[in-house]
Parts: sequence; C-alpha cells; structure tokens
Amino acid sequence: MITDLGRTERVTRDWARTAIAQVEADANRSADTHLLPFPLPAEWGIDLYLKDESSHPTGSLKHRLARSLFLYALCNGWIGPSTTVVEASSGSTAVSEAYFARMLGLPFIAVMPSATSPEKISLIEFQGGRCHLVADATEVVPEARRLAAELGGHFMDQFTFAERATDWRGNNNIAESIHNQMALERHPIPAWIVMGAGTGGTSATIGRYARYRCLDTKVCVVDPEGSAFWQAYLAGDWDVVTGTGSRIEGIGRPRVEPSFQPAVVDRMIHVPDAASLAAMRAGSAVLGRRLGGSTGTNLWGSFRLIAEMLAAGRTGSVVTLICDGGERYADTYYSDEWVAAQGLDLGPPDRVIREFLDGGGWPG
Repeated sequence: MITDLGRTERVTRDWARTAIAQVEADANRSADTHLLPFPLPAEWGIDLYLKDESSHPTGSLKHRLARSLFLYALCNGWIGPSTTVVEASSGSTAVSEAYFARMLGLPFIAVMPSATSPEKISLIEFQGGRCHLVADATEVVPEARRLAAELGGHFMDQFTFAERATDWRGNNNIAESIHNQMALERHPIPAWIVMGAGTGGTSATIGRYARYRCLDTKVCVVDPEGSAFWQAYLAGDWDVVTGTGSRIEGIGRPRVEPSFQPAVVDRMIHVPDAASLAAMRAGSAVLGRRLGGSTGTNLWGSFRLIAEMLAAGRTGSVVTLICDGGERYADTYYSDEWVAAQGLDLGPPDRVIREFLDGGGWPG
C-alpha cells in the first residue's frame, strides 16, 4: 500500500525530474557563448580572446552559476515544487536565479542592502523575483538564512556552493568550453586564463580543470580595490577580512569566500578601480560594444600579462571573460559625473593602456 507520504515523495521526485529537464533544456537552447579575438599586432605572436558570457539569456557569467546552483539543489533534494528560493545578492546572480526560479514556477527572494540601486532591483523584479532590503549590508547573508528558515525555503548560498555545484571535470563547463573553442587557434593551449573572483567558483573550475587535463594553462585572478582576496594573498592569510565592498560589481568581497580555492590560483593581480574603468572603456572602443566593469578588470590584468610575455620574448595566448554588458552601467561606470563623484581619475591608467596597445609596453 502506498501511504500519503509515499505519494508526496513520488510527486516531489517526478517534479524534480521535470525541473532538471527544464534547466538542462535551457542550457541546450543557449548552446555556447562565443570566443572573441581582441585585435593585437600579429607580430607580437600573442593572441588575446574574450569569452562572451554576456550573451547568456540573463546577460552575464552568473547565468552559468545560477544554472549549476539550481541543478545542485534539485539533485540534492533541497528544492521541491513549492520551495521558496532565497539568495543573498543584489547583482547578476540574483537576476539569473530569479530567471530559473520563474522557469520552475518557484517564488524567489533576493536579500540585499537597502542602498541597492533602483536599476538593479528592477532587473531582478523583471525576472519575477522579489527584493528584501536590509539596512546593514553585513547582515545580508544572516538575513537570507533567517528568511529561508522562516518560510521553509532554501537558501542557495552562492558563496559556499559555487565551487562544488559545477562539475570541474567537464560536462561543458566554462573551462572545457574555452579549451574546445581554442583547439584550432595558433596557440591552442592558453598560457593564462584571467578572471576576477566574486564567489571564486569560476577560478576554482578553471584551475581544477587545467590540472585534471594536465594542461600548462595558468590561472590569474584579478582583484579590485577593497577586496579581501588580494590582501589575503599578500598576507598569506586566507582569514583576512576588509569589511568593505567593491565598486566593481560581481567581483571583490569583504572576506575570502568558502568557494575560493587559492591552491589552484597561480597568480593574483590587484587592479585599481580607475584602471578597471579605463580598461572597460578602452575595450569597449576597440570591440564596438559596451563592456561591464569587471570585464575592464579582466582586460587590465590580461594587458599586463601580455606585456610581460612580450618583454620576456614569449609567444602564446591569453583568454579572459566578458562577464556582462555595459548597458546596465550607463549611469555609473559610463557616467563621467559618477566617476568624478567617486574621486576616480581615469587619465593615468588610460595612458598606460594606450602605451600598451601602441607598442606593448608597461610601466615598471
């Protein structure tokens, strides 16, 4: 005899099977993101590529993370047909998770600081999410846990589960995708792959994959002002806490998050915020499209590595990421008034970039 509990478990299992199929179908429809060459002088013998993660349905690299987190939660039995999904995020992760929650017919709540801009809130609400504001930014994660418990929901906890939700051995993760797309290039095995760290999940996936496949590719993490990752790296102490946020959305954290795996990172580069924005604008001018701030951080680190390769007489390839488009930053990163109000001077880093693009030089 099948009990009521047995029927409920069967219904939940059947629902989860359908939900997983829906999430996988989204990945299949999305195919893969493009790998775009960044024009550099051919005689340098060094090629730069940008993997365009802004072409995902929700417009950013975080679409991959949200998909992985939902699959992880579904396969662990943490999400059912009526579960409220809660996340601590005011940015792209919340936008992407709201998208998947709506796809599955689930309520989604993003817990975020009350100072979050109306533009960010509207992006989350457009995808069907609800925004829960807290006055103290340091209380976002505890409040998300409390709210999930109160509602009988599930706290996604991107900063803990990002590195374990993605299969770093393959399964068309971002690392496997990059290496497959590089196969026919003149330097098919990248010397460096460059990315920032928010949760740390992307650097963990790429670093682990390179080791698993016995590749010579090295991982460089670029980190903005105020972030704990760089300061922890300098100190050799991964318990460092800065207590400050980052002006570069999507990367930089006030503490080293559990998903960050420093042992698979070969190098870190600190990038001043003015340099991130100058590189963002320079890259946008070269590619003919607006890039986001974290892409500028990536470009600054990539330019520096390429200049070092040139100085050492080395050839090869460098790959970095277009994390999101610049359209959502029209009133901030692309606004001269906002930049001035932040006390940032883009002139000096802009001159460094122009010197690099003109002749490959970099200040010592």
